[in-house]
Amino acid sequence: MITVIGIGEDGLDGLCPAARALIDGAEVLVGGARHLAMIPANGAERLEWASPFAHSRALLEARADRRVVVLASGEPLWFGAAATLIGWFGADGVAVLPHPGAFSLAAARLGWALQDCLFLTIHGRPVESLALHLAPGRRLLVLAEDRASPAKVAALLESRGFGPSRVAVLEHLGGPGERLTDVAGCTSDLCVVAVECVAERGLRPLSLVPGLPDEAFEHDGQLTKRDIRATTLAALAPTPGQVLWDVGAGCGSIAIEWMRAGGHAIAIESKPDRLERIARNAARLGVPNLEIIAGRAPDALPLDREPPHAIFVGGGVSEAGLLDICWSALGRGGRLVANAVTMEGEAALVALYGLHGGEMTRLSVAHLDRVGGFHAWHPALPVTRYVGWKK
Repeated sequence: MITVIGIGEDGLDGLCPAARALIDGAEVLVGGARHLAMIPANGAERLEWASPFAHSRALLEARADRRVVVLASGEPLWFGAAATLIGWFGADGVAVLPHPGAFSLAAARLGWALQDCLFLTIHGRPVESLALHLAPGRRLLVLAEDRASPAKVAALLESRGFGPSRVAVLEHLGGPGERLTDVAGCTSDLCVVAVECVAERGLRPLSLVPGLPDEAFEHDGQLTKRDIRATTLAALAPTPGQVLWDVGAGCGSIAIEWMRAGGHAIAIESKPDRLERIARNAARLGVPNLEIIAGRAPDALPLDREPPHAIFVGGGVSEAGLLDICWSALGRGGRLVANAVTMEGEAALVALYGLHGGEMTRLSVAHLDRVGGFHAWHPALPVTRYVGWKK
């Protein structure tokens, strides 16, 4: 069994007797250079993590018959190494002894109740991912990548209308060098950025509920409009961790809102300008990890992967064979949602309905607008929707 011991900035002094005994009895000590330097020589073999980290698995497997102790920061199962090790060797092969981590220590120093905080990291992740979580009054504790991280967080807040937010930086938590400073005063790579979100006057925060305003997206007109998009996402039924294929993604609005609801998505689009637009929209709206595939469906569909949980076809529904291929790509319990505004597209949906059953719905939306000195309803093109579930 591999034992993972959480260790703080106070080193050995902060460890319980059981943890110290395990370290003293280790035949192999594994960790980063900073953590290994905290442990006096005790005859154990010392291994630093490999780069890339995934190569460390082979190092550990080669020492499976020895007493291996891994040193990790604070709480090893919170954005830490222990989660990866359990993925490799199973919960039965990894024991974890946690230590108060940076998040707990930061909350304690600030007097913030843990249940009222949102815990995030930009260590090895895009800072744009924080945009998803910005909301007035929300408290964020963000594990930094390095000393430049606080300034990046502040710039993101400013660009998203949360410039007035209160930001503090906590360095070397739990150690002799611990200090609380501001963005400009940050000098350490080991820091947590604390944000108390305050919106600019007049800002309309973006909800996580599907149906963002159309103006939230950069687009060329190829956009599933807000009212139709909200009902389309309701039919797709986003669930955390599930995968969506957005076929003919346009500006990526469906895939982006699916990810904002907690899922993973792949956007398939053939036009280069739209591909760039999808990437910009995803970054601005807090889901920079949206996967984008360049190409025309059905040839560009990633059919060699695990079946998606849901597929949305918003463009090209009348393309020969596309709907049948999408249906075949779904796994059991998957759902296919497709929208059409042309007679040819509607005919393709009717044919799909005839083969697999499901639901057909016609959606009509009208918006009030001016006509001269008066007001009148301006109807949008009606949308025919197919929703099917694969048994």
